[in-house]
Amino acid sequence: KNFCDLLRGKTEIFGICHFEPKQEFNRPPTRTVRSMSQSSTDSFASVHSDTSDDESSPRDKLQKSTKGPSDFCIKNISQADFGRKEIEMAGREEEDLRLKRAGGEKPLAGAKVVGCTHITAQTAVLIETLVALGAQCRWAACNIFSTQNAVAAALVKAGISVFAWRGESEDEFWWCIDHCVGTETWQPNMILDDGGDLTDWIYKKYPELFKNLKGVVEESITGVYRLYQLSKAGRLSVPAMNVNDSVTKQKFDNLYFCKESVLEGLKRTTDIMFGGKQVVVCGYGEVGKGCCAALKALGAIVYVTEVDPICALQACMDGFRVIKLSEIVRHIDMVITCTGNKNVVMREHLDKMKNGCIVCNMGHSSSEIDLAGLRSSDLKWVHVRPRVDHVIWPDGKRIVLLAEGRLLNLSCSTVPSFVLSITAATQAMALIELYNAPEGRYNKDVYLLPKKMDEYVASLHLPIFDAHLTELSDDQAKYMGISKHGPFKPNYYRQVNFSLSRRQTLTHILTFNVSNPFCFLL
Repeated sequence: KNFCDLLRGKTEIFGICHFEPKQEFNRPPTRTVRSMSQSSTDSFASVHSDTSDDESSPRDKLQKSTKGPSDFCIKNISQADFGRKEIEMAGREEEDLRLKRAGGEKPLAGAKVVGCTHITAQTAVLIETLVALGAQCRWAACNIFSTQNAVAAALVKAGISVFAWRGESEDEFWWCIDHCVGTETWQPNMILDDGGDLTDWIYKKYPELFKNLKGVVEESITGVYRLYQLSKAGRLSVPAMNVNDSVTKQKFDNLYFCKESVLEGLKRTTDIMFGGKQVVVCGYGEVGKGCCAALKALGAIVYVTEVDPICALQACMDGFRVIKLSEIVRHIDMVITCTGNKNVVMREHLDKMKNGCIVCNMGHSSSEIDLAGLRSSDLKWVHVRPRVDHVIWPDGKRIVLLAEGRLLNLSCSTVPSFVLSITAATQAMALIELYNAPEGRYNKDVYLLPKKMDEYVASLHLPIFDAHLTELSDDQAKYMGISKHGPFKPNYYRQVNFSLSRRQTLTHILTFNVSNPFCFLL
């Protein structure tokens, strides 16, 4: 009241609150509202909201474009113009992909690519680039919360079949994948997957399609793990390209992408202040490194859980305390999972968390958090805002669960286009390589992108920084035993926790140990 007394008679405070003279304390102050055009409001809502005046499922409606009934299923085709603006904005940050269109070459002519990725403005640039390079495309979403409805509409208006909308149910998710694949008039010969759900669905329901497939390109650790399991069991029917473990994916997408987007996802959903908060990050791979660096920069007290002693040592030397989740769980304000594994945060951990603890996931799959335990009959769920739920215990304690345990950044915020451009270019190169590879170059196994292509993708992105590479002299190149034009690293150069087959890993260990005196100690 004293504060309001000081403000009486003032005409405006901070350009927001307008106080009338002698205004009663308990009467709401008059607000000065800044207007936003209706088109701007609609555009923002169409991209970032999962709600609509029409709450019916899109699969229950007749889908029409300006050309009449078509082969797609999205939320609202009328949002296409807004989606086109989003794609154009993302395209300015992804000029490396657009430049590929200018050459007029069609290295994917005849390719029929079925894709299952996040459907955002950034991936739309990739999809339209594939079309410009000669491919036909059909697309579904790999995450029920990450689809930007307006972007999906823009792709459909451009003639691309899309089966996705924001806020799908589990049943609708698989329905979309099935309708994306299951058509008698169109059969794919390439797969671009993120998480392995599309590849797994085709194996289970349409195995005959693998007769015409030239290869699979997979970009997530979850999907790569599935491919290696198929390969180990002798069930992998086509060559597969592991994009996740390419250097341009690990060192840029996984690290910088997550470093910049994790904070935005948390801010948009919880409005939290990070300074002084105690946060546990489960996993210190590239995703975990990015999350930890971002949280530490804003003053959070960060702990790390790890199973890999090498990654744990890195966390220690970066200034983070490595600890078991059970040792700190009663005191933390937030836990972020990013291991790519399952059953990381279990019901016994959730029971011990303090009131208001935030639980979220930065890995591809929701399997890291014990959602089944949270859906038990003794707990109550309260939906607070889009992709924010309070799970309430019988004693009144509640935790804040974000995106139902699914990928936080792509479900709850927008993401940096430039970093995604690097991954998109790597995916495009992998598709071109597999599609155009001569008979016998690749067997039915999982392969890493050749190092020369990794370096080429990186070089495409240097001009935006006005970066100038130093060139090796002939003498320097001879001294290092490499070509002056690259590749500058051997093919086995990856990351600390790269994913190779057991046979490949053993080969590299033996190669290293031949000239290493410490091999006798091992």
